[in-house]
Amino acid sequence: MADPADDVVLADTVGVALQAGLDRLSPKERVAFVLHDSFGVEFSTIASILDTNPAAARQLASRSRAKVRQPQPQDALDDWQVVDAFMAAAREGEFARLLELLAPDAIVEGDATAVLIGTPARMAGQGEIAEFFNGSAHAALPVFVGGRAGYAWFHQGQAKVAFDFTVDESAVTRIDFRADPEILATVVRRRDQSVR
Repeated sequence: MADPADDVVLADTVGVALQAGLDRLSPKERVAFVLHDSFGVEFSTIASILDTNPAAARQLASRSRAKVRQPQPQDALDDWQVVDAFMAAAREGEFARLLELLAPDAIVEGDATAVLIGTPARMAGQGEIAEFFNGSAHAALPVFVGGRAGYAWFHQGQAKVAFDFTVDESAVTRIDFRADPEILATVVRRRDQSVR
């Protein structure tokens, strides 16, 4: 049996999302959008309310639809979400998703200690990096590296190599493999964006 509380939560969520969309509109756009798309009011009637012509009212409603549907910068993934999505795609062997999450000119570099442990010294470009990570990183755990969302490979409870991500506009632009003890001392386990 459906829980009425679930319906209330869903209605509240939809209401918040609708309000966020409507906040992007000018007053005239809001009137045209709500009256036409929600209540089916004819453009001739909307035009008389807004003191304009039906073609302009139609244009207002069309422009409103585009604005409401258009992703906004604040809708972009947070850095930690990009990092987690990248590592999930790596573990699941989702090569196409890895390519989507990598900037075209992304690079990977390992510090001297990490290279001694066996990480690559340098990789460049979406393809090479995606191939390296595809189907790998199963043992890496989510961490903060110097306050940024990252991952680390642990051995016997100690971080041995940190994967330090740089994210720009929802794309991974750089990953540094860090095994320097001073860097590893800053590694803190996390749950989503929270410290564990």
